Amino acid sequence: MKKYCLLLLFAVTCTYGQFSVNGILTKPIKNDWAILYKIESNREVFVANTSIKMDSLFVNGVQKPISTFEFLLPNETESGTYRVTYRLKGARFIDFIFNKENVRFQLQPDAPDATINFIESSENQIYKAYQNEIFFKQQKLDSIQIAVLRNNVLDLNTDYKKALKEVNTVQKEFLARSQGMYIQPFIRASLKKNALDILKTPQEYLTYIKETYFDHFDFSDPTLINSSFLNNRVLEFVFYLNYSDDEKQQLELYREAIDTVLSKIKDIRYKKEMIAFLIEQFEPTNQLNIIDELFTSYYNKLPLELQDSEFVAEKMKLFNTAIGRTAPDFTWTENVVTQQLHALQGAENYLLVFWSTACSHCLREIPELYKFLKDVEKIKVIAFSLEDDAIQWEEMKKDMPNWQHVLGLGRWENETARKYTIFSTPNYFILDKDKKIIGRPVLFEDLKTFLEQL
Repeated sequence: MKKYCLLLLFAVTCTYGQFSVNGILTKPIKNDWAILYKIESNREVFVANTSIKMDSLFVNGVQKPISTFEFLLPNETESGTYRVTYRLKGARFIDFIFNKENVRFQLQPDAPDATINFIESSENQIYKAYQNEIFFKQQKLDSIQIAVLRNNVLDLNTDYKKALKEVNTVQKEFLARSQGMYIQPFIRASLKKNALDILKTPQEYLTYIKETYFDHFDFSDPTLINSSFLNNRVLEFVFYLNYSDDEKQQLELYREAIDTVLSKIKDIRYKKEMIAFLIEQFEPTNQLNIIDELFTSYYNKLPLELQDSEFVAEKMKLFNTAIGRTAPDFTWTENVVTQQLHALQGAENYLLVFWSTACSHCLREIPELYKFLKDVEKIKVIAFSLEDDAIQWEEMKKDMPNWQHVLGLGRWENETARKYTIFSTPNYFILDKDKKIIGRPVLFEDLKTFLEQL
C-alpha cells in the first residue's frame, strides 16, 4: 500500500510540475508529426516533437473525425513565442505565446492563422481578442481616410475623429488588460500611429505612414526580438510600403528602407541577425545589387568577432553563380592547349554544361542536346564532365565533336564544381558573349526554349 501511495504521489508531482500544449485539428491529418520550436531572434530552436493522433469530436450531436497532438513542457520552460509546425509534406505552422500556463487551441490545418481559437491560455486569448478588435477598428478608420484620398471634396472629419477615438479606446483597454503580461509589448507595438486629422493627398498619406511606421517599435525589447513580430513588420515596410514599378527607383527605395530599419537597431548582435535575414529575403528575387550592398555597407562593417565566415562564404558561393553575375573563370587543357573560359571568343552565347557519364539523365539529355545545337553556330558549348576516371568520358566525347570538353576529376569535390556549387547533373549555365550568366534553366525543355529565343 505504501508503495502505491508513493507511486501516486510521484505521478501527481510530475503532472503538476509540467505544462501542456494541446492542438486540435478540425480536419484530420493521418500518420504525421508536430514539431515544437522556440523562436529566438531569426531562428527556430527545436524543443520537441510528437505524433499527431486520430480522434473524434461531437459537434451538434454528430461525431466528426479530428486530429490531436500534445506537448508536455517542464516547469522550467522559458516564456516566449513558440511555433508548432505540422505536416511533413506541405508544412504549415502556428505561433503562440507560452508564459507558464497550459495552452490549448483548435484550428483548421489548411488555414491556421484565420481559424485558430485558443480554448485555454489567457495570454493568447487576450492577444487574439485584441488583434480581432483592433483590426476592424483600424480598418474602419483606414476606409474613411482612403475615401477622402479618392475624393478630396468629401467632408468626413467628424467620422474620422470618431473612428480614431474608437481605435485609441481599444488600444488603451487592451494595454490595461495586459498589464504585467508577456503579450503587452506586442500590443504596444501593434498600434499604427494614425494621423490626428485626415491627410489630403496619397503622397502625404504614404509619406506619413513610412515616417511613423516604427514609432511604437522597441527594437531592443527581447520579447519582440524573440518572435516573428519584428521580422513580419520589417518585411511589410521594406517590400510593400517601399514599392515602385520603376526598376531604378525601386533600388533606391530598397536602400532607403534598409537603412531606416538598420538605423533603428542599436544591439549589434541583433543587427547582425537582421542583416542576415534581409540578405536571405532578397535571394529569391536575385537582387544582387542590394545583396552586395547589405554585405559591403553593413555586414562587413560589423565587429570581426561577430561576422560568420561560413555564412559569408556560403552566400558568396551561391551568389557567384546567380543570374547577372560573370561566370567564375576556370582553365583546362584540351589537345595539349590550355584553355580559359573568360578567354573564349567567337560566339554570341556560351552554354556551360556540367554533366557525368555516371548520370542516367545526362546520358539521355546530352546526346539530344548535341543534336539540337549541331547546326547552331552562334552558341558554343563547354561540356564539363564530372568523373571518377576518364575511361567512359574519352569514348563519349568522340560522339560530340566541335564542343569544348573538360574533364573534372573528383566529381562533386572537383574545384570548379565546388566553385559553381554543383550537387547534381545535368546543370546548365547560359552565358552571353562577356561570360555573364543570363540563364540557369533546370528542365531540358526549358533549356531548349531559352536557347531558341537567343
